[in-house]
Amino acid sequence: MEQTASVNSDQVRLSDENGRCTQWRNWIGFWLLGLCNNFAYVVMLSAAHDILKKQESSNSTASTSTALAADFQGVSSRNGSSRYDCNPVSTAAVLLADILPTLIIKLFAPFLIHKLPYGVRVLFCVVMAATSFLIVSFSSTVWMSILGVIFASSSAGLGELSFLSLTVYFSRDVLGGWSSGTGGAGVAGALLYSGLTQVGLSPQITLQIMLVVPFMMLMSYFFLLVPPPSLPQWKSRETEYTAVSSEERRGLMGASEEEEQEKLTQEARSTGTLTLSEKLHIYKGLLKFVLPLGLVYFAEYFINQGLMELLYFPAFFLSHAEQYRWYQTLYQIGVFLSRSSLCCVKIRKLWGLSLLQVVNALVLLLAVRYQFLPSAWLVFAIILYEGLLGGAAYVNTFYFISKEAEDRQREFAMAAASVGDSLGIALAALTSFPVHRYFCSL
Repeated sequence: MEQTASVNSDQVRLSDENGRCTQWRNWIGFWLLGLCNNFAYVVMLSAAHDILKKQESSNSTASTSTALAADFQGVSSRNGSSRYDCNPVSTAAVLLADILPTLIIKLFAPFLIHKLPYGVRVLFCVVMAATSFLIVSFSSTVWMSILGVIFASSSAGLGELSFLSLTVYFSRDVLGGWSSGTGGAGVAGALLYSGLTQVGLSPQITLQIMLVVPFMMLMSYFFLLVPPPSLPQWKSRETEYTAVSSEERRGLMGASEEEEQEKLTQEARSTGTLTLSEKLHIYKGLLKFVLPLGLVYFAEYFINQGLMELLYFPAFFLSHAEQYRWYQTLYQIGVFLSRSSLCCVKIRKLWGLSLLQVVNALVLLLAVRYQFLPSAWLVFAIILYEGLLGGAAYVNTFYFISKEAEDRQREFAMAAASVGDSLGIALAALTSFPVHRYFCSL
């Protein structure tokens, strides 16, 4: 008896160890997927300037290079007639071009994406990300570089809604891994690109080296994750549900027609694919999450693209370009820290985060207009705080959607809600145009 008890105890302990190992593999896998998914998009924005610098054969090329430069480099031809040391072409122009493919994908893909198995989606994202690196590294014209950024944006958009949906097949803690990885992409992407070019590698060679990132996404998904049997890896959800329904139908052959129809209807309601009307109803219910997330990102990117370049302190020991780069770096660090905070703190009052971010935007808007902030140090603190609010809004939005949505609706809800941040960013880009132009004209 003692020997039997000992064997059973060993089996339980082995099972627990296997469970913990699987849990860690999945968490690390989602962290790497988040990192890889956003990495190409971040690097494209930084690299496009260096590629376009060599394409100065026309004025249009030069102006596009200037706009792309400002987003990550903070350097451009300046408007000498303005009291602000600003670029007359707002960086919001580039932001809008970057975000539109992602926004379109997030708006419409959730209604159709269930027809595409997860394995196919991941392969598609990997191919688009690798293509973006190749296009920009070999580009010889402006439109080719822009095309490369569009490929990166499309890959990131499809990847985000797919991987957020994928989290419903795993334990909820993988959502923290995904969010942390996406936050890390902003810091790692910019630092790695800058580091490789700083040691003497050309932008073209640097981008080709970074082809390892899409490969790492491939390895993380297919070899690191431990997927459950229910995951539709190579078959669409509709195919699986049809098979189940047919099986049920054969099992009910002996029942009366009315009983059979009733059981099939109940089965469809609990496991079948969502109808269009059901999806629209879920969208309506998601507004309490999507609207505060969109507002946070609207205020956040209004600061980043409409105001950040104008927050310049001539007497500070850093140049304008260096101040701008530090703003961007501190923002990305703030996002990374708060997107990694789910294991420590959870915030249900999402509207509170939105209002705090709006206050941030209003304070910095007034600071640009009246120039009452005494030093860049204070702006550094505000920008770091801005990143913390934005990252917290993102990770807590999807955590509580995952927690509160019904099982059958959760996969669609996670994908559909991802439109919130992109919509806020697009509206911020549109709003930043007149604001930036106004200040540059003063």
